[in-house]
This record gives sequence, structure tokens and C-alpha cells, in this order.
Amino acid sequence: MSEPKKAGLAPVKPRPALKLVRTTSLNRDEWLDVRKRGIGSSDAGAAVGLHPYKSPLTLWMEKTGRDAGLPKVDPDDETSPMYWGTLLEPIVAAHYTRRTGLRVRRINAVLQHPQEPWMLANIDREVVGAPDVQLLECKTAGYHGAKLWEDGVPEYIQLQVLHQLAVTGKQAADVAVLICGQELRVHRIKRDEAMIAQLVELERRFWQCVVTDTAPPADGSESSDVALRALWPRDRGQVLDFSQDWEMSSAFSDLLALRHVLADTVSREAQVKQRIQQRMGEATTARFEVGEVRWKRAKDAVTVDFDRLLKDQPGLASAYEVSRPGTRRFTVRAKDFSTAESSDRALDQGSDQ
Repeated sequence: MSEPKKAGLAPVKPRPALKLVRTTSLNRDEWLDVRKRGIGSSDAGAAVGLHPYKSPLTLWMEKTGRDAGLPKVDPDDETSPMYWGTLLEPIVAAHYTRRTGLRVRRINAVLQHPQEPWMLANIDREVVGAPDVQLLECKTAGYHGAKLWEDGVPEYIQLQVLHQLAVTGKQAADVAVLICGQELRVHRIKRDEAMIAQLVELERRFWQCVVTDTAPPADGSESSDVALRALWPRDRGQVLDFSQDWEMSSAFSDLLALRHVLADTVSREAQVKQRIQQRMGEATTARFEVGEVRWKRAKDAVTVDFDRLLKDQPGLASAYEVSRPGTRRFTVRAKDFSTAESSDRALDQGSDQ
């Protein structure tokens, strides 16, 4: 990152990255262990709370070694986007060269910021001999992921590239994305000192959570939900009294109010939906100026009557039964102050957790 200008002096150029460790001889587990030493470029979006699939809490669990209970991506799973991204990376790089005429080469090392040792980066390719661009980030996007690229480079990918520019001191990077296996798009991201300074500061705050072993707050995402269940998969019967804890009492009041609003919204949605269904009758599709709805019968399915099967073959149950760990269920009970007894009533929106 550039140092401030001094009167009468030219600005000092960003210093080049340090090579923390070479990756040619590392296996996957060793590489993952190295990543725990700091924030990598692919961690940037999650660290600042702008990653669509990973929350700061989940990233914190990974960096502090609490991720044993989190779902793991199998690098050999052929249904995984990671598998295809890794497999197609050389092809994306080769077609980038064919499209632009720019040569690229691998950087077989984990890079480290020269002034912020907790900032790490893995670079897909280095662009050779081009004055206006120095790095290449290769991406693939399937049918669902392509939607994120409709307006250009998704924000969390922009942060990934800005992190790389911060670590390496380079001025620009190209992002080459293969859309649905048949369309290559190339986007350029230039160094922005103001955005890099803000990104580094936000990442530093996250890294302090790692250093001090302080969990960042859950953000309401599915990722945070999975993280909380992995952190505390069991309850031990303890009862906590939050009645004098004003922060928690306020949160509980907000929860009650939001659940009532949600219940009213769901009821209203059902009424509006049924109103449209009544007008549709046997029609399959109803078109409107701003969209359409479909009310289509699914194909008939053949299922097994397990109750009758087990009645006729009772021994099958014990022969094929498997043990499945239980999950914690989050339920809410609100006191009803409209009666003298202040009886409890359960709200319907309990959720499995």
C-alpha cells in the first residue's frame, strides 16, 4: 500500500510481496494449515461480511481451529463448483492468453504483505510483460452462479482482487470468468488506494478477533446458522436468567415483534396467492405486466408404503436402521399478560437448529 506523499517528494511505490512458503511441495492439508496463519485473498469478502456464502463467524471458526464440525468441501467431488473451478483454471488461463495475447505464468507460493504479515495471497497467474496489468484471477460460473456476474464482477470477487493488489503492490488485475462453460468474459480491476486502505482496516479488525479469540457477531446468514450449530451442537439443561440483561431482553422483544410481523406477512401472502389461484382455475400460467405465475401439476410419482412394508416384514427395520444425531430446536414462548395467571403461550415459528 502506498505511503502518504511528502512535500516535494514523489510518492513511494508499494513494496513487493514476500514469499511466505512455496506451494509446489505442499499437500492440501499443509496448504490449509498455512492459510490459517492469516487472511487470504479468498477470505477477504467473508472477513468484512460481504461474502454471499461464508459469514465472518464461519471464517473465524476456520482461523481459530474450531471448524471440525463445519461441513467440508471434498476437492474430488465432481458435483462441487470447487472441483470444476480447479479443473478448468488452466483452460481459462489459456483462453485468456488466446483472447488478449498476454502471456501468463504460475506463482507457486503463498505471498505475504511486506508490512501486514497477516495478509496472505494465492495468485492464480502472473501476467508477463504487460505494462497495464500484472495479475490474472481465473473463475468459472455455472447456471446459478452466472447470475452473480450479470452486472460485472461480484463484490466479493472485487474484494479478493483488491486484497491481491494490496499484498503484491501491483497496479491492476484481470478477472477471466468462464460462464456456463462456453462464454469467456474478461474484466479489469485497477488499484484503488482509498478502497484498499478501507479493506485493510476492516480486515485488521477481523484479524484482531482471531488474535484475541473473540467471536464476531452472527449476521443472520445461513452460514452463521450452520456455524452456531457446529459450535454448540448439544444443550446441557442449564437455565439462564436474562430478565435483568437489558441487551438480551431488548433482543427478545425484537424477536417477538419480528415473528408476529412474519406471521402476519405469511398469512397475507397466502391470501393473495389463493386469490390468484381462484381466478386461474385450471389454467397453468397467468401473465402480468411485470411477470408471471405458474400453477402446474407435478408428474405422478411412485413411492414405497413403508408402514405396510414394515408390517409385512418387521425384521427389515432393525436390519437397516441407522443412528442419526439429534439437532437443537429453537422455540419461543411469550408470556400472555392478558390473563391474570400470565400463562405462557408458544409461538408457532419455532425452528430446527
